[in-house]
Amino acid sequence: MASDRRTLLADAALDVLADEGIRGLTHRAVDRRAAMPPGTTSAYFRTRAALLTGLVTRLVQLDQAELQTMAEELPPLRTAVELVDGMVLLARQRLTGEGRRRSLARYACAVESVRDRELREILVARENAGRDAVRVFLAAHGVTDVENRTHILLTCIDGLVFDRLVSGGEVPREALEGLVAAALRQDPGVRGRPRTGLRPHVSPPPKRSS
Repeated sequence: MASDRRTLLADAALDVLADEGIRGLTHRAVDRRAAMPPGTTSAYFRTRAALLTGLVTRLVQLDQAELQTMAEELPPLRTAVELVDGMVLLARQRLTGEGRRRSLARYACAVESVRDRELREILVARENAGRDAVRVFLAAHGVTDVENRTHILLTCIDGLVFDRLVSGGEVPREALEGLVAAALRQDPGVRGRPRTGLRPHVSPPPKRSS
C-alpha cells in the first residue's frame, strides 16, 4: 500500500513539473494534484530533494517500460530504413501526449542534476531493449565502435527531441536518416561500405550569377 501511495505521488509530481516547471514543484502542489490531504507528500518524501529523487526514479521507470514495449512490438531491425522508422516512432512518442509531459519533466530534471549527483546517477543512460536493438543492428552492419556510435546516435536523437520540444513540430525524418547514415559510415581503412538502404542526400549545385 505504501509503495502504491509513493508511486501515485511520484506520478502527481511528474504532472506538476510538466505543467508548472521546477519552481512549481512543491509538496503542497503535489498534494493538490494527487487529491491527497495536506501533508501527505511530505510524509512520504520528507524533503524537496527526496521528492525530486522519487520523481526521477519514477520517470526512469516509465521511460524504460516504454522502450521495452517498443522493442517487443517492433520486428527485428534489418535495414537502415527500419531503424529510422523506429527512431521516428520514438521521437513522436516523446513529443506527444504523456510522452511529451515526461520529456518536459526529464529535461527539467536534467538541468537540476547538474548540481545533484544523486539525480545524475539515476538519469544516466541505462541498459534497455531499445539500446540493445541499436547495438545489434550496428554490429550486424559492420560498425566497429558499436558502443560509441550507439551512444552518439541516441544522444543526437535526444537533442533533436529537445529542440522540437522547445520550438515545436516533429523531428524531420531527413535528420534521423542523416544520423543513421553517419552511425553506419565506415572508418577510413575499413573495406566495403554498409548497405544502408538510404539514398544519399545530394545538394543541388550552386546557382551561377549572371
